[in-house]
Amino acid sequence: MRKPYVILIGSASGIGKSTISSELAKELGIKHLIETDFIREIVRGIIGPDYAPALHKSSFDAYITIRDKHRYDGNSEALISAGFEEHASFVIPAIEKVIKRAVDDFDDVVIEGVHLVPGFLDIKKFPEEASIHFFILTADENIHKERFVKRAMKIKRGGKHLEYFKENRIINDYLVKQAKEHHVPVINNLGIESTKKRILTLIRENCTELTLQHNVDQLEEFIDIIINKHGGRIVDVSYFLPGFGEPLKRKVDVYDPVEAQRFIKLIKENPKRRKDLQGLYELSDNVHGNLICAPDDDSLQEIIKELKDKGLIYHPAAE
Repeated sequence: MRKPYVILIGSASGIGKSTISSELAKELGIKHLIETDFIREIVRGIIGPDYAPALHKSSFDAYITIRDKHRYDGNSEALISAGFEEHASFVIPAIEKVIKRAVDDFDDVVIEGVHLVPGFLDIKKFPEEASIHFFILTADENIHKERFVKRAMKIKRGGKHLEYFKENRIINDYLVKQAKEHHVPVINNLGIESTKKRILTLIRENCTELTLQHNVDQLEEFIDIIINKHGGRIVDVSYFLPGFGEPLKRKVDVYDPVEAQRFIKLIKENPKRRKDLQGLYELSDNVHGNLICAPDDDSLQEIIKELKDKGLIYHPAAE
């Protein structure tokens, strides 16, 4: 029996988490989609502003209520982050109660909101009872600003709300930092379809082991087929080295096109890194294994077909 899905999508305001969460819920057939802003409003009704002033501010201006602001003199990022932490900390216990209820009732649920903070939300409470997947969305600063303005105008929160983009950007950077520290996947929201595919690649187990043969010069083409064209994921790489009974396996877990492009650029611009990788490839006669995952089985088959068509899949010579 499949465990219930608990999909958690966090990000700063204006990154696009509401749209992505709605699309994921449709794709996975999940009827329960909950915003943490609604949970926060319930908590506000229980805890008054005298006891929790940060809770009764927005996530981006909660720092105004911090009593010991002098501790952050000259460090506005730390001050804004501290206010956000205090604001979110009042909502987290209620979010965990919602997760527990969904798990107890065997209900799938998507929860989205800025209050989903890696390191604060204890998802390890439910490892055996639910299939929990936690993601933090991010975006390039210029893209974020454009979406932030559009969202503010759409929900009729122009004016003063628009003045807080800097604070929201700091919250974005804080959430990304927390996610990396706590091994929560960070997804660059480049577009609805591509972002949905990358998240589904991490949720669904549409994976296969492939043995490939290509040199370092063909690595960019290999990555482009899997990551960029089909929203797939390269989980690990195995090198078959002479004299070793077992392959040398290394976990890479590449699914983000921005990170993948950064790696390709590093190989191109750093002769030593390129030479080291090329030496490893040549030791194994350019043959290596990869665990490849895709957002669905059709995409996985398309990846395999394209790799075959490009001659990148290894075919041992007949004896």
